[in-house]
Amino acid sequence: MSVSPRIRGAEIGMTVATRAWLTDPVESGAAAGFGLYLHVPFCHHRCGYCDFATSAVGDRAADDQEALFDRYLAALIHDLHQQVGAGPIAHGPEGEVAPGTPWPQVTSVFVGGGTPTLLGGQRLSRLFAAIRSDLDVAPDAEVTVECNPETASGELFGYLVAAGVDRVSMGAQSFAPHVLATLERGHTPDRPLHAAAQARAAGIAEINLDLIFGTPGETDQDWQDTLAQVLTADIDHVSAYALTIHDNTAFGRAVRDGVMPDVDEDLQRDRFDLASEVLRAGGFEHYEVSNFARGSARRSRHNLLYWRHGDYLAVGVGAHGHLAGRRWWTTRSTTRYLDAIEAGASPVAGDEVLSDDERAEERLLLGLRVREGLHPNDLPPIEPLALEDALGAGLVETACGRLRCTDDGWFLLDEAVARLR
Repeated sequence: MSVSPRIRGAEIGMTVATRAWLTDPVESGAAAGFGLYLHVPFCHHRCGYCDFATSAVGDRAADDQEALFDRYLAALIHDLHQQVGAGPIAHGPEGEVAPGTPWPQVTSVFVGGGTPTLLGGQRLSRLFAAIRSDLDVAPDAEVTVECNPETASGELFGYLVAAGVDRVSMGAQSFAPHVLATLERGHTPDRPLHAAAQARAAGIAEINLDLIFGTPGETDQDWQDTLAQVLTADIDHVSAYALTIHDNTAFGRAVRDGVMPDVDEDLQRDRFDLASEVLRAGGFEHYEVSNFARGSARRSRHNLLYWRHGDYLAVGVGAHGHLAGRRWWTTRSTTRYLDAIEAGASPVAGDEVLSDDERAEERLLLGLRVREGLHPNDLPPIEPLALEDALGAGLVETACGRLRCTDDGWFLLDEAVARLR
């Protein structure tokens, strides 16, 4: 049920005139749960488009790799133990957290990278044992590990299942050989489907495939064939991202030097629309800008925590944490991270306390990524005229008392939020 923009704008203004959207949310903030993110930076090779905090180890001898992995695992567990022992620290607008306050119960765990599965099943099992020893992990917590198809095996997945992992996210990216070659991916086109079958056979309950669209040289038929392959897979979730070329990457330098064409945003919009059409027809719910699930129960709970502006503890190289308006992040250098932990120092490279205005913009930017948008009690103050402007531009809409993006607004999210602010 849609409501008159003028009436709805006034109603929204009255509903969120106080700070209840921060202090007493219904779905967002503290009501979204509490997550734990752990970062493993290692990859065999750093792909040309990647701007994540990663360390390529493919040129190291096997013994050197194993020693580095052992050293990093020890540092990761120590970092986790130290942060948990120190307790939550939040100097946000709600005030400082009282000393001795325990961390909330963990509702989701996500081990990302890099390629976390390069550590192997035994090391990851030790990591999850340390997590459960240090923190109160909910019995039904979602526990995800990112996995590249090259590192997948039945043995690995067996270790993960025994450690309580119920979800894996695998980087397929494309099923077109020449697109994989451009993206510098090391696996064959059919390997992600075999890896997904191995994960399912081992007892992994939920499987996600990551895709990238709009790669230079990708044709319409390449993308159609990739989507068709996805529909044949026994998976529960798809994450489909438009290729972004960052200046500090090998792709960014190639674009700057004229060796590679930049991305075509109009073409990417067409790819976005086709993915939504095909995957919806194949039984997937398009529930977030870049994410599709076979029903609401298969949504990524950890990512929903981010989009709901929730709180999360972060451990490892380049990891970002958030608690009640305070954000902090660790060094992106693996060497500096290891040296700091082993010297008894903090690996935190910086932190900031967000103002109410900054948190309001973030609440909108994140919350409007989700199909159903924001609950009216979780909305920051919005001027009625600003709302009418965004509504008139066709970027947002109101339905059942919620503010949400249209399909155009999803693709132009920054503009939608700018109009609302």
